[in-house]
Amino acid sequence: MAKKKRKRTTQPRREAGTATAFEGDRATRSAEKGTPIRPAPASPGGPNRLERKEAARQARERLRRQMARRRTYRRLGIALIAAVLVAGIALLATRPKGSALTKEERALLARAPAAMKTAGCGAVQSIKPYPNNEDRTHITGGSEVTTNPPLSTYPSTPPVSGPHNPTPLAAGVYPSPPDVYMAIHSLEHAAVIVWYAPGTTSDELAKLQTFFAKPNEQTKVIVAPYDYPDQGAAGKLPAGKQMVLVAWHHMQTCSQVNLAVAYDFVAHYRYPAPKGLSYDGTAPETTVPIG
Repeated sequence: MAKKKRKRTTQPRREAGTATAFEGDRATRSAEKGTPIRPAPASPGGPNRLERKEAARQARERLRRQMARRRTYRRLGIALIAAVLVAGIALLATRPKGSALTKEERALLARAPAAMKTAGCGAVQSIKPYPNNEDRTHITGGSEVTTNPPLSTYPSTPPVSGPHNPTPLAAGVYPSPPDVYMAIHSLEHAAVIVWYAPGTTSDELAKLQTFFAKPNEQTKVIVAPYDYPDQGAAGKLPAGKQMVLVAWHHMQTCSQVNLAVAYDFVAHYRYPAPKGLSYDGTAPETTVPIG
């Protein structure tokens, strides 16, 4: 007998992305049992990939900006260090430097201690500032001090600070009394004044005038008689004193004129001091010239 051919039953093809009733039932049963269902992976080029690309781009941009800032800060730091070095070198190059002591100057300094005794010199005194915060005031029409104050208002005779003429007195040896208010201004610039009593005649005064008239010795040194009769007692040196040495806020008085004593004072209270010696003054404008 011939065998009968079994008929194949064909089921309809599923559309992509659709689930059969069985798969739907299985999903329902899995949900009822609490079994998690994994989501289908994102298709290439989907929203998850775009977000990752954007996040990566932003991260690269943040890193780029961070590196740029670091480069900027590094350059600024290098520029600042270079500027400080240049300023320091310029300051050292332009800062006044005291010259080495000459043989004559060393001899004067060696004689000074004994000369202070023979010339009747006292110790260097510190003088208080001019009152009312006018120690450095210029005497001008636009300031609180419009006219020259009486010399008697200054804390010392001769003055060592206080209201002064806007123009400093130039260095040099003066045969007659110069403008005392200009002389005070010179003290502010670390000058020294050797005041002597008018009428003094001695070999020591002649030697002193000759010494400080030398170009290499007269820098910021003024030698002059102190005589201002219209100022009363304040216009003359203290009684019994032939020489008074003054710097800003400092004074030394002597009964006799003496070159060694005068140079010893100048060497320590004029700026700059010679090499090997200390500047003991307190002038506020040490590097400003006086002419």
